[in-house]
Amino acid sequence: MSCGDYHEAIWEAIPEGLQPPYQAARLAFLLEHAAAGSRVLDVGCGEGFFTSALALAGREALGVDVAAEPLRRARARDAALDVRLLPPVGPWPLADASFDVVWAGEVIEHVLDTAGWLSEVRRVLRSEGTLVLSTPAHDVLGRLRLGLSARAFEAHFDPRGDHLRFYTRRALLTLLADFGLQATQTRALGGPPGARRVLLVAARRLRWHAATAGSRSAA
Repeated sequence: MSCGDYHEAIWEAIPEGLQPPYQAARLAFLLEHAAAGSRVLDVGCGEGFFTSALALAGREALGVDVAAEPLRRARARDAALDVRLLPPVGPWPLADASFDVVWAGEVIEHVLDTAGWLSEVRRVLRSEGTLVLSTPAHDVLGRLRLGLSARAFEAHFDPRGDHLRFYTRRALLTLLADFGLQATQTRALGGPPGARRVLLVAARRLRWHAATAGSRSAA
């Protein structure tokens, strides 16, 4: 199965019109970091719910995804929506320093080539632009539960699942810093303290960045 077929198969199993979890809270966080009139790239836009919301809120939004099926659904709902297909591997067909904000809602945990993906995020962001993302949280009580329950551990790390990466707050912020993306704000959503379900991060693209061993660009 090719990478493209893999992503299409995932979307075939997702009901059309399924709303993103915690959509209102995630959108509010995003809009805090995307000024009116700013150009925003919605990476892994899916059916374009956030792309639409950004446009309605006065942002210039472009949605991109590696699967064609969610983009078909997005265009069926709003023919005026600007959504485009990305290649599943390799550079993005987007100009350098062309966006003020990159939004990646529940995306980074699905990425196989994390170094390549973050290098592309940094490349398309303008100097001091902002990456805003959300990903499943792995707080201390949640990690404790996984350590104490074999059943919970096996379900969470099911090798048939589409989550390839699992982040704590510290691990994610360290990773972003390695690519010249300095966290400016974090927030957690859902669940009780110590066992939140969603981690939100805003990180500013530093003007100058010395490449680390894992990053691919020092620009």
